[in-house]
Amino acid sequence: MEAIILLGGPGAGKGTLAEELMRQAGYLHVSTGDMLRAAVQSGSEVGREAKPCMEAGELVSDSIILKIIKERIKQEGPEAQFMFDGFPRTMDQAKALDVLFAEIGGTISHVFNLMVLSETLLARLTGRRVCKSCGAVYHMANKPPKQEGVCDVDGGELYQRADDSEATILNRLEIYEKQTAPLIDYYQKKQLLRDINASGTMAETDAAVMNVLNT
Repeated sequence: MEAIILLGGPGAGKGTLAEELMRQAGYLHVSTGDMLRAAVQSGSEVGREAKPCMEAGELVSDSIILKIIKERIKQEGPEAQFMFDGFPRTMDQAKALDVLFAEIGGTISHVFNLMVLSETLLARLTGRRVCKSCGAVYHMANKPPKQEGVCDVDGGELYQRADDSEATILNRLEIYEKQTAPLIDYYQKKQLLRDINASGTMAETDAAVMNVLNT
């Protein structure tokens, strides 16, 4: 079992990159954010626990995240290739992931650090809109819908997620710098870190990552 990790602040493009890596390289996308949002929407026990933290832009507890990750990994066989998006976010999570992969004989091959200025991240996230019915994602500047507030795919209502408000995003960026940025040093010392300039187009980011994976 092999895995890669996508690091980067909120809005760095981890989710979009993940879609391309799934298409080109067959990685299984494990997004803790998506799994947590689904849990909140379903009203599950985990979702009820996570909801207040997510709405405030705070990190969900390690115990909840690790429970979700372990359950997801158990669903696949030993040949699976995982791509972790939004995990690990803390040193404790990183060390727990090392232990988990050691137990199953898995390896972490690359950790991609998507580098984007905070000002750019703020602009990206405050402009994001999501369809309430199908989940399609738009951006008011970079990928606007044909009709304001209406999804091109199914005509559903577009909304701004609670964790995409400016105040929440600023809090998320601050938390990222304090709790997640130290992971860069951690994986650099393990010689796993690959810095990627993600300030340009997504095509440029995709190409840079694929170039590393293909060498």
